[in-house]
This record gives sequence, C-alpha cells and structure tokens, in this order.
Amino acid sequence: MKKVLTTVFIIFSLAAQSQLLTDSILIEQHYRTFSYNTPAGNMAGGSLMFVMHGSGGSSSDMLKRTIKLEAIAAKEKLLLVYPDGYKHFWNECRKFSTAVANKENINEQAFFTAMITYFEMKYGVSKNKIYAAGFSGGGHMAYKLAATLPNQIKAIAAVVANMPDSASMDCTLAGKALPVLIINGTLDNVNPYNGGEMFVSNASFGVVRSSENTFNYWAFLAGYAGNPKKIVLPDTDPEDKKTIEAYTFNKKNKPTVSLLKVIGGKHDYPGDIDVYVYAWRFFSTASKKQKL
Repeated sequence: MKKVLTTVFIIFSLAAQSQLLTDSILIEQHYRTFSYNTPAGNMAGGSLMFVMHGSGGSSSDMLKRTIKLEAIAAKEKLLLVYPDGYKHFWNECRKFSTAVANKENINEQAFFTAMITYFEMKYGVSKNKIYAAGFSGGGHMAYKLAATLPNQIKAIAAVVANMPDSASMDCTLAGKALPVLIINGTLDNVNPYNGGEMFVSNASFGVVRSSENTFNYWAFLAGYAGNPKKIVLPDTDPEDKKTIEAYTFNKKNKPTVSLLKVIGGKHDYPGDIDVYVYAWRFFSTASKKQKL
C-alpha cells in the first residue's frame, strides 16, 4: 500500500508542476506527433531523451513507464520526449517488417532531426546531450538512430531488442562508435536472446543477431577487445524471478558499451531496476566522459 501511495503522490506532484503537451511536425506530407511534459525550470544547456514505444504502441504507453524518471527530470535538467510511430510503428532497420511505416519508407531521420531542432529552439537543450531509449520496436528505432544519425544522437539504450542480422538489415550503418546500453531477457520469445527469427503479431520481421553479437558489434566499433567486466546487480525484487548480469566495456577515452543480461527475463521489464532511470544514469555518465 505504501508503494502505491508513493506512486500516486509522484503522479500528483508531476501534475502540479508540469503539463503534458502534444505537438506535431509536418514531415513529407505526414503530421508526426510527440508528447512531453513542460519543463519545471530553465532547460538551457540541458539534456533531451527520446523515449520510444514498441511496435503497435503509442507515446502514452511510455509515459506510464517513466514516472520515476519524470519525478527527477527537473533536478537532472532533463527533458523527456515521447514520439509516436507512424500508425503505431517505426520504420527501423528490419528489412522484412510488415509495418506500414516500413512499407511506405517513412522518413524517421527527418522526424527526429526536426524534433531536435524544435526543442533546441524552444527550450535551448544542448545539441551535445541528445539521447534515445526504446522498448522492443522502439529499441530497434534506437539502433537506427545510432546507425544513421550518430552525429546527433549521443547515446542509446535498447530494451528487449537485438539488431537485425546482415541479411535482414535495411539500414546503411554509419559505423561510428557510441555509448550503447542493451537490456535483454534470456527467455524472450519475441526477441530471442540468442538470435534467430522474430515475430510481431505472428508476422515474421526477419532474423536478428544474438544479444552478445549485438553487444560485440558496438564494442568493436568502440575499439574494445577481450572480455567485458561482469557484475551481478542486486536482486531487489526477488518476486519477479529475474536476476541481472551486467557486462560492460568502459575505458576513459572510449564510449561505454554495456549489456544487461536479464536471467529469466521475457519480453518485459525487469523488476530489479527502473529501466529508464538506469538508462538516464548511463547517458549522464557517458556525457561526463565525453567532456574529459
């Protein structure tokens, strides 16, 4: 009961301090929408974090997942932005996606570039502090942003998402190293941890790499070799029957690359961490490293 009351208090506190706004940008004859809470303070020089929904979802899905992060956003000088996919889907890098966004080849790069400009002009967020995190299809969209807009997106987090293999890849990869956080479950029957064919609503979206191969792709770009450092995160929620092993490459002059292996995790969120607070801490640390 105490946990429920705390959550309710946080929601009402946020409502008192900010207002949820929805706006749109015209991109190639399509109005693309996004939502965000009005900042409680001056955002000049602050950070922007895109939070992207999964296939078939909407921005409202993600607002329910970021309550704790929204509660500290003003203190962190962070603006969270929740874009909507085109007809609930993203045109990401899965060549065999049956989504209309893919079939119509919707210009996602133009959409995200326009949103970045919008928030730079309206609130003065720093162009050097633009991040993206996504769940499932939103995680695939995060990979696309890292692969195609690496000069604008400074770090990504992909949750329950592996990169497509070479035969299923529909993006030209820039091949630029970035800080990357991957969070995948070992029992995920949608995004197979060890790679293979994946299905969305019983439709094949092609073949994805394994979580380790996805992790190794970004680690190789960053110039890492050998074995990553492994730690086991505290099991703060034993009832979820999941534990998390963190594998991380981290050196002073290189982007951090980390894989959270959620033992027992399915196509869902682990209970031991708040995924989006964790992602923000990862981004924030990455930003400080880039200044060194």
